[in-house]
Amino acid sequence: MAGHHNTGDLGNGGVDGGVARRPAHARLADRVLAPVLGAARGSAWGAALGLALTLVAAGAAAAPTQASLVVLVDTGTEMPMAAFRDNQLVDGMHRDLGLALAASLGRQAVFLGLPRKRIGLALEQGKGDLICMYIPAWLPGNFLWSQPFFPLREVVVTDTSVPRPAGLADLKGQAIATVLGYFHPELERLLGPGFVREDGPSSSANLRKMAVGRLHHVVTQQSTLDYHQKTGQRLSVYPPLLVKSYQGQCAVSPRGQVGVAAINKAIAHIVNDGEVARIVARYQ
Repeated sequence: MAGHHNTGDLGNGGVDGGVARRPAHARLADRVLAPVLGAARGSAWGAALGLALTLVAAGAAAAPTQASLVVLVDTGTEMPMAAFRDNQLVDGMHRDLGLALAASLGRQAVFLGLPRKRIGLALEQGKGDLICMYIPAWLPGNFLWSQPFFPLREVVVTDTSVPRPAGLADLKGQAIATVLGYFHPELERLLGPGFVREDGPSSSANLRKMAVGRLHHVVTQQSTLDYHQKTGQRLSVYPPLLVKSYQGQCAVSPRGQVGVAAINKAIAHIVNDGEVARIVARYQ
């Protein structure tokens, strides 16, 4: 198991000169309680107070550290899926979902950002417990997969400076902005050799190019389009054409701290209480 999964044992102090030291929070309790007990010493109330405060301090010293849930996130992901600042995940659906799952499991969410090419190996080695909003075709490897639950829609959007396509077949032979390294088997099957890719670094970058007239057709997630229309330079586009609608899953590490059954139970909880729907709505 990876070292960062070890949450530590606060009940075991270090050793200094052969004498076991008390934990830091127990020593802090001593410093806080000493003046109070000194002032109350010599009275029945003081004795009772001393006993109560001692029991509280003992309980605090013995309290275990909350277990973690290590959530992997691709550092190349943009909003609304994820936003990083100083290599820390600070916003987005991945963060909201990770926090919700961790809370349902009674754990503390810890987010580990990695480049997309390192995600699979890190998950196999147990350096993270899971990554969500994926499907097996996107992440081959020896993983356990949760039940499908997170709504995703892949669409093609066209700007109004060109004729409106009646369907996806009308895009044959026309350049469609895609993301480097991502595959679109549905478009490949439908358009065949007429599927003309124009690769960019991200869907958000492609939408920004569309805004200045450099692109006319972009394949993207509906959530990315919605977020751009809400926060970016608003696009003049036709209603998007649906490529596929599906539900994302969580890939669970076979060497992680949490089993897939527990993950599925947490997923059912956040779906049934409406948290998944609230996460989606937050970025529309």
